[in-house]
Amino acid sequence: MRSPDTADSTPHRTPEDGRIARGIDRRKSIIAATLRVIEGHGVAGVSHRTVAAQADVRPSLVAYYFSTLDDLLVAALTCASEEYDLQYASLLERGSAPLVAIATIIADAGGSGRGRALAEREMILMAARRPALRSLTTKWPDLVGRAAAIHTSDPVAIEALVAITDGICAQVLLSDENDPISPDEILAHLHRTLGLPAAVS
Repeated sequence: MRSPDTADSTPHRTPEDGRIARGIDRRKSIIAATLRVIEGHGVAGVSHRTVAAQADVRPSLVAYYFSTLDDLLVAALTCASEEYDLQYASLLERGSAPLVAIATIIADAGGSGRGRALAEREMILMAARRPALRSLTTKWPDLVGRAAAIHTSDPVAIEALVAITDGICAQVLLSDENDPISPDEILAHLHRTLGLPAAVS
């Protein structure tokens, strides 16, 4: 018999732990499927049935985790917003200055991040009709505002930068995928808006 000092200290994984983990994984899978549906068919294409088909599960399982479409859309928009936060943090960790990171994220919407950006843009527009989504639409402006606040305390200048990034995002999504807008071009607009020298980022 082992003494308490030599007993295995590894936490025991219970069947309940396994069920919780599977539930979390299923929920993440359903949210990812919702984003793919929005990327391909817009918010109007979202239903329990279309998301279930995309996630390869039964519609009843989607309804179990997200009883209403608003629940699905809130989860999807939250996920998209959190991805921007993670991308921003990752760019800063790799040495990018805050405004450079913002410009990089916006430019990415014209390339590998296009689907996610289109999905988020559709959900933000839908928030005008779905109050449940409105509180989530402030995450990107808050992120841009934090980057701007490093260079200015003028609230009008910060609001101007938030507005111009929103406009540039739309321009990037509407631009020719074969002739994307570069991060440097976007950064120049951000600098000009804040009255910064071109070399400052």
